[in-house]
Parts: sequence; structure tokens; C-alpha cells
Amino acid sequence: MSTADSTARELQTWLRARFSKEDERYEWKEWRSLKSNISGRKGDDLVSYVSALANMDGGCIVIGVQDKTLAVTGIQDFADYTVENVVHRVLGKTPGLPSMGLRVEELRASDTGAVVWLVHVPRHGPRELVLAHDQAWQRDGDSLTILREDRRRAILLEHLAGEDWSAAVVPGATLDDLEPAAVAKARDKYFEKHQRDPRASEIPQWPVPKLLDKIGLTVHGQITRACLLLLGLPERAMALLSPHPVEITWKVAAERVAELFHPPFLLTTTQVAQYIRNPNIKLFPAHELLAVTLPRYDTHTVLLEGLHNCLAHQDYAQCGRVVVEESAGMVRMINLGGFFDGQPDDYASGQRTPERYRNERLAKAMVEVGMIDKQGFGIHDMVQAQRRRFLPLPDYEGSTPLRTVFNVHGQEIDANYTRWLMDRTDLPIEHVLWLDRLQKGRKLDTAQIAELREAGLVEGRSPKLHISARVAVATGQEVEYLNQRRPDVDDYKSALCKLLALGPQPRAKVDALLLPKLQLWIPELAQRKEYVKALLKEMSKEGRIQNIGGKTKAARWALASVGAEPPPAPPGQPIRRPELPKKPG
Repeated sequence: MSTADSTARELQTWLRARFSKEDERYEWKEWRSLKSNISGRKGDDLVSYVSALANMDGGCIVIGVQDKTLAVTGIQDFADYTVENVVHRVLGKTPGLPSMGLRVEELRASDTGAVVWLVHVPRHGPRELVLAHDQAWQRDGDSLTILREDRRRAILLEHLAGEDWSAAVVPGATLDDLEPAAVAKARDKYFEKHQRDPRASEIPQWPVPKLLDKIGLTVHGQITRACLLLLGLPERAMALLSPHPVEITWKVAAERVAELFHPPFLLTTTQVAQYIRNPNIKLFPAHELLAVTLPRYDTHTVLLEGLHNCLAHQDYAQCGRVVVEESAGMVRMINLGGFFDGQPDDYASGQRTPERYRNERLAKAMVEVGMIDKQGFGIHDMVQAQRRRFLPLPDYEGSTPLRTVFNVHGQEIDANYTRWLMDRTDLPIEHVLWLDRLQKGRKLDTAQIAELREAGLVEGRSPKLHISARVAVATGQEVEYLNQRRPDVDDYKSALCKLLALGPQPRAKVDALLLPKLQLWIPELAQRKEYVKALLKEMSKEGRIQNIGGKTKAARWALASVGAEPPPAPPGQPIRRPELPKKPG
């Protein structure tokens, strides 16, 4: 949409589409006057917000709109600021801010004449803090705060263009420092990758120096750090790469057990994967009568791909280890250094190709020996593998700018819901990712919620989103669905009717719906069950529901047939409404 000749309402719609919420990238300001808001009170003025956004990933500050609604109110007093001179004034008050990229875009409503400024803020330069009022600022969600130490460290340790720890030649390292079995394995994997090349038949006869040069592990015959990581003898690689602890730690904290693994990682990553407990589990996919038995984890596509990604992207300069933490139904892999080149979701569809690697030489060599994919399909393949296995998708929850955390789920979070989710092969991968996030209790942004709502997959108001009724009926989550709707305290009959409208239910599901809602009023469980029993009896006498099953535990409650007459009350015994006690306290 072009903003030229747009009315105030059309501008509002356009702004809401582009800047849907205040977060680490966007800020809205209803400043009618710029006089004291460009450089005024620290923490409240424009230069403070410019510093905060620049110290994250850059963004945009929208001036002249109403908070939350983005209704166009307009800037009325510009003082002596113009679109041209405000950029130079902001640069003068924000040391460290790149001059390229800071710009102000002016929008004007055709009907009201209201003017809105979009202040586009560039990202900070590599290892460069952006200050305002002699302090560095940052965003914390939609709040502005003084730069925290972890964010400061993340900026100061950022990767510089052209820097590659893994490419450095190791003084004194020779071919004798390499593990022969690892070199042989590298030759086999390189041949496997290049077997269609015209001269592939010569690869088995290549001398080792030529092989290593072709893989990219040596530079003019000199051993690189990448070479020692993948092929080095354990003791010699550790000594030559000191003080960097080239190490993978596997641990199960609940059992207080751990194991350390060292180069050659071309061989030992398989040993790490074998340490991970991987028993068979049974799943019951929709539309199938027999259970599917499969290992808890996909060793090759998920575990090894994830572990190899950790090695490829580890920030070895921070002198840390790659950690593999195993817990009940989950494996967590951690490497130092934030997620490199984009965000994980960018790669889930397989459309994005990485433009750079933190350890370019190491990554190239790992591709040549079949350890990782370099075309952007690695994360996509891991997501699809979990989807095909009817398990929650892998995610990067817990990651920070200083470390990347990769979580692999080995058990269902909600068996019925997950089976339904993974069985819908017609769903776009984006919807699968968002629904998976929702079942894990994580937040979605406004645009994602709107798209899921339009597809009929979610109901409720953010942040209390829940599965839609259509999904609930398909997955057996009728009670969870209605509990999230939170009916009024005096609306139990209506709540029960809504549950029964989804189909006949046993007493256990009736209790599951009503007992939690009654707890605030009737703390004793036995009294709550008596209340539900009386409620069922009353509604049955009213002709609203009926028992189509047996007695007690065999009872199965359903809505009464349309047009059925309620049974008459015995003479002198009027229907008594169950009494709800007063709220305790």
C-alpha cells in the first residue's frame, strides 16, 4: 500500500500492519511537541530510544500516534526540527550510532493534515555500544532500561566480518597429531559426497596432505584449528588448542552422571549420540488402529544434525564447552554464541540459505565430510522429522545473545492434540510452528494469532488463547477447552450444557469441568462432588439433560432430546436448586 493521499484511518491501518506491537524493534510515541522530546529527559526522549533500539537489532520509532491503537494524532509543534536536521542532531547526541541507516520518514494524512514521523534506527556497529546521556540503553520487551551486562557482553563479543577462529593455523601441528581412523573416515565421506565427479576414482589414492587441502582443513599444508577439531588425536588436539577447552559434555543432572568427549569430533559425536538414552516409544497416530513403535529420538536427522550445528557455530573464543543435557523426555544442546545469521524460524521452511558462518572454514569442512548441510535445510529437516514422528517440534527456547540452546522433545506434551497437529499434513509449516508454540504455552504475535484465528484453529483473546471448539472435539480436549473459557461462577449449568453439546460425557469429565471451578466456593472435595451430583439431578428433572448410560460410574450424560417434556416433580416436592455456599473468607 502507498501512503500517498492516505486518510488518517488508512494510515492507522497501514501502521498497525507494519508495527503491530511495541517490542525490541518498535516504539510508539504520541508526542504532539518535539521541543523537549528529541533530547530532553534521559530515559524518556528520542535519543534514549534510539540508543535502546540500536543496541538491539535496530528498529523504528513511530511519532505522532496514539499508544496501543496507533490512531494518527499528529505532531503539532515541531519547534525548529525538520526531517533533514533532526538526523544530524540525533547523531550528535548518540555516540557510536552508525550514520548510515538513520533516517526520518514523514507521513501526512490527506484528510486531517496530521503528520507522523517514522524514525528508522540502524543496528549498532560490530562490538560498538550506542550511548545517549553518557549511558547505553536497551529494550526489554516493550520497556526501556539501562543496558544489562549480558547484553553488553554479547555486543562486545560479536563476530567481526572476516574473522574465523577455526581458520587459524596451529603452530607446531603436524600430520602426526591426527587420528588415522578419523582421516580414513574423512576420506570415505569426501568420496561419498564427490563420487559423481569425473576424477572421483582418484580420491582413495590421494596423499593425506592433498585430501586435507581439498576438504579445507589445511592451508598450504599447514594444520588449522578446524583440522584438529575434526581429526585431531585427543591429547594432542587439547594441548595444541589450549586454553580453548575443545570438549563436549554429556550429562544427566538427575542421576549425577556425566561424560566428556574430545576430538576427533568426526568420530566422537556419534559416541555422544549413543550415550543419549533412546528407548522405543509407542504412538497412536490418527486414522490408524495399531500403535507405531519408534525410537524416542531420531539419531541422525535430529540429534547428530543438532550436535554438529553446535560444533559449527560454537564461539570457541569464549573458551567454553558444548553441553548436551539429558532429562526426562528432552535433550538440550548448548553452544556459546547467539544464533548466527537470522532467527531459527527463518530456516524452518527451508527457503532461507545461510549467508555466513561464525566458523566458516570449520563449517565448509563439515559439509565436505557430510556432518552438516550448508544450504539452509538442516533446521527444516529437523522440524519435518519431528513432525513426521508426531512429536513436538524442536525449538530454541532459552537462547540468549551469548548462547544458543537447542531443545529436542522426545515425548508428547499432549498426546491427543499432538497427534491431531502432526496428522494435518495440509497445514502450512508456519501454522505448525505457531500451534506447536501455543501448545507449549508460549506467546504468539498479533499477526500470527490473526492468521490462526482466520483458519479457525484458535479461540479466545490474547494472552488467554485456547484451542478452538472444532479442534477440541477432534482431540478429546473438551474439558480443557471449556475450562479456558472461564464461565461465570453462577453459570455452571450453562457450562455443563456447553460441554454436553460437544457430545455425551461420563461423570469423570463432568467433574473435571466443574470441580475446579467450585474450589473457590467449596474447598472440600467431597462437598463439591455432592454439589455436582445435586446439580445433575436438578438438570435431569428440568429435562435439560439425561443419563443415557448406567448408574454411578457407568453414567453417561447427554443433552435431553429436543422437544422432550421434563418429568413432573412428585407432589409436594418442588425442584430444589443446589445451594452454593458463600465464598470462604
